Amino acid sequence: MSTEPTPARVPTSPLILGWPRPAVALAALIGGVGLIASAYVLMVPLDAAAFGNLTVPTVLAAGFADGFNPCAFALLVLFATYTIALANAVTADGRPTPEARRRLLGAGSLYVGAVLVTYFIIGIGLLSFLGWLGRDHLVARGASIIALLMALWMIKDFFLPGVGPSMMAPSGTHGRMQKAMERGGLTGMLIAGVLVGICTVPCSGAMYLSITAVLHASGGGLSGLALLALYNIAFIVPLLILLLAVSDKRVLGQLGRWNRANSPWIKVGLALAVIVMSFGLLVSM
Repeated sequence: MSTEPTPARVPTSPLILGWPRPAVALAALIGGVGLIASAYVLMVPLDAAAFGNLTVPTVLAAGFADGFNPCAFALLVLFATYTIALANAVTADGRPTPEARRRLLGAGSLYVGAVLVTYFIIGIGLLSFLGWLGRDHLVARGASIIALLMALWMIKDFFLPGVGPSMMAPSGTHGRMQKAMERGGLTGMLIAGVLVGICTVPCSGAMYLSITAVLHASGGGLSGLALLALYNIAFIVPLLILLLAVSDKRVLGQLGRWNRANSPWIKVGLALAVIVMSFGLLVSM
């Protein structure tokens, strides 16, 4: 008797203009929030931009770079691989059928949307905590120093991977995410996205803390919150690009191999970016 999962476990969604409804909803969320946040930042600039005119580009560039962090990247590849397997609709040349692609796009949109919302809520918590500690530069300096130490630890993971704990997702993340997806339907995909949003924090915590320190030092408030929203939109852009690319199993395999080969260097690159931002913030205050 076959023990393979059935396609029914992959959520199917009504189409809107040929696109799965979750994908349309995610596009509307990103477009609406991005437009409102951008308009607010333009109308109400930060009180005192930490890097002058470079604060907004710094936040957006950091969010986009953070989206390539190995944890989020690897887990999305795993998610897509598992979803295509559940769809069980692959042509002779190894490519999913149009129906499987639509299922992957719909389920993946739920997953990425959950990552976006969870990550944003975590950022609100960090920014609020720094605001609660006080508005003086000492708080931002302390956060920058912690982010700097976390970045140095990430570099330690590259040169001395067996020494002490590592800045990576908990070891059981893959298993918990797979169990969530096996629950099936809307709930399973949303739970998987929430888990990834939480579990990628050890990978990207240094970058996120550094950015919230920049926003705190720049005055925070609603302008800081708007920029935090834009950071998170930039963060999921690589995931969205990846989601559109992984509907081919051969591409999935190539991306998986690329991630395994290059994730240490990506981690070092992100750590160096955090170090530069942290020093820049310490010097500018």
